[in-house]
Amino acid sequence: MAHAHAVTHDHAHHEHSGRKLIDAARESLVKSGEQWTAMRESVFAELAKHDRPTSAYDIADNLSRSRGKRVAPNSVYRILDLFVANNLALRVESANAYLANTHPGCEHDCIFLVCDECGEATHIDDDEVSRTVRGIAQQHGFKPERPVIEIRGLCKACAG
Repeated sequence: MAHAHAVTHDHAHHEHSGRKLIDAARESLVKSGEQWTAMRESVFAELAKHDRPTSAYDIADNLSRSRGKRVAPNSVYRILDLFVANNLALRVESANAYLANTHPGCEHDCIFLVCDECGEATHIDDDEVSRTVRGIAQQHGFKPERPVIEIRGLCKACAG
């Protein structure tokens, strides 16, 4: 799977998929005080179908086709930004694309291995690396909010 996790953190979490993932996302968003609307559910469900990072434009196009009326990319961007802020989605900065977080509610700094050939983004959680990066920022008087670590290169299949 494109966003397999290297489990190197010290607490348990459950990865979800399909309807369970949508339910977990809804529960997490509502718990944070936000509304779970039909449009937000549609955007999340569309995002969750993809193994690879997906753009707001692709999500808007797919939703426009399935709903039979135009969905504006700006609306999708706003919803995706809300999802990222509430840890329901992960943003691959260098690709300007998004992945559904398969364990909503668990907060980790993400490390992405992004393949320049096929676009696969492997998501790794490593609390030790996160602590180190945040510590370096703090030593420089910087308050880290959302460290982003992306390593560009070739995945195993494309490098082989």
